[in-house]
Amino acid sequence: MIRYLLAVITMTILCTSAPVSAAQPIKIGAIVSATGPASFLGEPERNTLIMLQDQINARGGLLGRPLEVIIYDDETEVNKAVGAANRLLSRDRVVAAIGATTSGNTLAIMPRFTSAKIPLVSMAAAERIVKPINPWVFKTPQSDRHAVIKILEHARERGFKSIAIITVSDGFGQAGREVLQELLPTYGMTLVADEIYGPRDTDMTPQLTKIRGLNPDAIICWGTNPGPAVIARNRVQLGMNTPLYMSHGVASKRFIELAGEAAEGLILPAGRLTVADQLPDDHPQKALLLEYIRDYEKRFNTEVSTFGGYAYDALALIAEAITRAGEATPQAIRDNLENISGFVATGGIFNLSPEDHNGLDERAFVMVRITNGDWELVGE
Repeated sequence: MIRYLLAVITMTILCTSAPVSAAQPIKIGAIVSATGPASFLGEPERNTLIMLQDQINARGGLLGRPLEVIIYDDETEVNKAVGAANRLLSRDRVVAAIGATTSGNTLAIMPRFTSAKIPLVSMAAAERIVKPINPWVFKTPQSDRHAVIKILEHARERGFKSIAIITVSDGFGQAGREVLQELLPTYGMTLVADEIYGPRDTDMTPQLTKIRGLNPDAIICWGTNPGPAVIARNRVQLGMNTPLYMSHGVASKRFIELAGEAAEGLILPAGRLTVADQLPDDHPQKALLLEYIRDYEKRFNTEVSTFGGYAYDALALIAEAITRAGEATPQAIRDNLENISGFVATGGIFNLSPEDHNGLDERAFVMVRITNGDWELVGE
């Protein structure tokens, strides 16, 4: 059991004398990419939602009612994400929803939840999901801007001045590209190459060859698997030794598996879940992270993922909002989500407000290096 967080969630449960099984369930929807290109993100999200639902119900549910998480797989396709959103709203009549896995799919479903006035907590990272503020939309992953800040601070400490970027042409990649273009000059850096690749491209040697000819101090790659792994391998094949930063979009062991030896030495910002055992014992997240890792790996017999943590935080925040409200209506959930502060979760310590529907900043990231096929903490 994840006592550290569930103790808070369940403070006001069992407020009726009827058994939980006899009460009407609280229905929460979820749209995940459990299959398709983003399955390495969506599968741990789906697993985590099932596990946390079961843990909450084992402790009595919420407000004396069982929690029912209705999960649809969008197969990493935008049209299927939209169809799933329509089903959750018109057929399942959920009081809140979690999703989608990817930024592009989230941006596509947001208008439907906004029109229906049902709170949506996304598991995708693009800053555009919460900027400008949409009253009904929140997200749990740390934002692109915070990841960019961590990378550029690290690069500045090493004296890097000329930077090349290579970004994927989907919603996540282009959101990151926009922030990189914006922030590079503020760090005194020059953007010398701005290359783009497609989500299904299998060879990025043309883009890397152009970058090599410009001799930058460092390269920043922005995307999710499999593209970044291809870029890591192509870089080695071309004999390039230019330092290569990755985004938080590859903070899972799947990237290391795909990139193989080419992943060695690469640096990226990641949530503390990747290096939980390396945190000091007094860090406020450590106990929760270690319990989540232990529970997840015991139940599913596979390693935990940062991306599963995004789902954990989304459901935990909704459960906390319901508990605080003392009711499970969409408006009450939305209002209480917007005022949660000091909430310790897997991705950081959330401080939500009417002006901030993510509630995290760059302190939610640490810098990690891939060393001997594993994560090594290299900087807070």
